[in-house]
Amino acid sequence: MTFTTRPTLRGTFGMVSSTHWLASQSAMRILELGGNAFDAAVAAGFVLHVVEPHLNGPGGEVPGIIATADDPTPRVLCGQGVAPAGATIDHYTSLGLTLVPGSGPLAATVPGAVDAWLLLLHDHGTLPLRVVLEPAIDYARNGHPLVPRVGETVGTVQELFEENWKTSAALWLRDGRPPTGMFRNEAYAATLERLVTEGEAAGADRQAQVERARKTWREGFVAEAVDKFSKLPHRDSSGEDHAGLITGDDMAAFQATWEDPATLDWNGYTVAKTGPWGQGPGLLQSLAVLAELGDVDLDSADGVHTTVEVMKLSYADREAWYGDGADVPLKTLLSPAYAAERAKLVGPEATRELRPGRPDGRKPVLHSIAVGNDLGDATTGEPTVSSDGVTRGDTCHVDVIDRWGNIISATPSGGWLQSSPTIPELGFCLGSRAQMFWLEDGLPASLAPGRRPRTTLTPTLVLRDGQPVMACGSPGGDQQDQWQLLFLLRHLRDGMDLQEAIDAPAWHTTGFPSSFYPRATEPGGLVMESRLGSAVRDDLVRRGHVVTEGDAWSLGRLCAVRKEADGVLAAAANPRGMQGYAVGR
Repeated sequence: MTFTTRPTLRGTFGMVSSTHWLASQSAMRILELGGNAFDAAVAAGFVLHVVEPHLNGPGGEVPGIIATADDPTPRVLCGQGVAPAGATIDHYTSLGLTLVPGSGPLAATVPGAVDAWLLLLHDHGTLPLRVVLEPAIDYARNGHPLVPRVGETVGTVQELFEENWKTSAALWLRDGRPPTGMFRNEAYAATLERLVTEGEAAGADRQAQVERARKTWREGFVAEAVDKFSKLPHRDSSGEDHAGLITGDDMAAFQATWEDPATLDWNGYTVAKTGPWGQGPGLLQSLAVLAELGDVDLDSADGVHTTVEVMKLSYADREAWYGDGADVPLKTLLSPAYAAERAKLVGPEATRELRPGRPDGRKPVLHSIAVGNDLGDATTGEPTVSSDGVTRGDTCHVDVIDRWGNIISATPSGGWLQSSPTIPELGFCLGSRAQMFWLEDGLPASLAPGRRPRTTLTPTLVLRDGQPVMACGSPGGDQQDQWQLLFLLRHLRDGMDLQEAIDAPAWHTTGFPSSFYPRATEPGGLVMESRLGSAVRDDLVRRGHVVTEGDAWSLGRLCAVRKEADGVLAAAANPRGMQGYAVGR
């Protein structure tokens, strides 16, 4: 028997895997009450807002991919908010900015997570709004034990809170110290309770209640508070004070949507991702190129080198071609002919160049300042693993599969407590996803009002013979699809068990422009867990990689659920960080 840090769970009733045990168990409770996978995922999503506030929040976003028992066709749930109507390149450059700040009001897109979770509940849930939101309301009102990283995160931004973000200091500091032990967010509990109460005023119909709650969020007291607070200047990562741009009209105009996924047939499976408004198709490109190169041993230096070089090619194409509203040549980027062309670029030595391709003969265009090595301050970027392998945090993830065959993969993020000042009457802050836009015209990810930033959030759904068999995903910013690539290769190609594939050593490259302020690039950068060993490390250095060796258990944050060939349901969760858990029976 192969040793794993915990067992792969198996059963027939339902399975949940998430980045926090309270979210996993709350979702399982909903399944036990007779709810389906979508009811359970919504409950987990709102609990994650409460118990992982340093990693996500109601002011953030969530993309998901689902398949239902009635229709196995994968569908993407887009809860990625858009740039406000006033968010023009001219506005930012008139303030003397060359990049969108990584934190503060100017970095905010319209909140998308809450509307997306409620859209999922409206269209595919079965339980009443109050039942589904009850766990989150209870934890916010009566308290939950904080994971240590919350207090540590507050400690890194304490001076900013005390001097500039005083509403955040009022919520997150206790007698001048970061919080520990039990924590309550009564303002957010009141916000959720008011959404439920407003929803119930629509009558007994479940869907009418959910739709009323959505309308209240977009046009009622939440939108009013956001509009008012956004007008107040606050310090951001530029070092200056700026007001935000989100208005009540922006809140009212945004609604989450359902979309078709990008897909790739690979190794007998179909892998489904978000469209190229996110980085998801980059995983598909990597799988396609690796298929052209043939199997590589992932425990060897050659396997690490090959996957890293392939990832660099995919991320170079991400930089040159992906973006919301752009003319993305996705069909060509995912074609066998293009994969074969790209595979020829993988040589025996590490490259330090950004090498986007020329799909359909088109010339790639890259941002002129995608360089540098500054990792930024504690408020910026997506909390993730820095280049030295030190964990600064993560985003969140949740997967659920139920006994009827409903399945979902979702990656909530943004609106973390250190991204923007707390809106006191709501108990949460806005997000900072707008930092992923470029303030330069003519790029696929250029800033424009109403456009979605090219997000790093990238859930995954896997099908076999047209039927969904697995949902998986990972926090980790630009590393999300890199870590998922290793997991898919190990589990679906090499036959490792779910938990074994999650536990295996991980690595990633940083040799492309970061999606996060200040958009650093580290040419040739490769971060690896020390468990790979000194022989592998030394071989990679000889090949020209700039290797940073992280701790033995420092990289990768996978969650996964699946339906096995015999119909048994399974789940596994990442042990790194010591808070992700799977539950099920």
